[in-house]
Amino acid sequence: QVQLVESGGGLVQAGGSLRLSCAASGRSFSAYALGWFRQAPGKEREFVATIGWSVGRTYYADSVKGRFTISRDNTKNTVYLQMNSLKPEDTAVYYCAADNSGLRLGISAGEYEYWGQGTQVTVSS
Repeated sequence: QVQLVESGGGLVQAGGSLRLSCAASGRSFSAYALGWFRQAPGKEREFVATIGWSVGRTYYADSVKGRFTISRDNTKNTVYLQMNSLKPEDTAVYYCAADNSGLRLGISAGEYEYWGQGTQVTVSS
């Protein structure tokens, strides 16, 4: 069992930056693949980024590639999402998720077993 708690959301102007954190409790954190998803009002939850158990393996949605960076610190049981050059269309509730199959880089929400409660990111124009 893994519990996930996101933090770091807020209001920022377009072009600004935010760093989201997701702290995990539970065993074997380093064995999990971790992902970030987001959901805007009236829209489906969408994939943002994922990082495998090996910190060198990452994958991003095209919409955030080059602007967002996912990273993890297994010593702190934490995954991060650094978001730069934010756009109004990045406004959403951001969720972190854990996949106990650490070998895959899942882009579908169904591939993740554990979810945080979400943190709101609002980008003003």
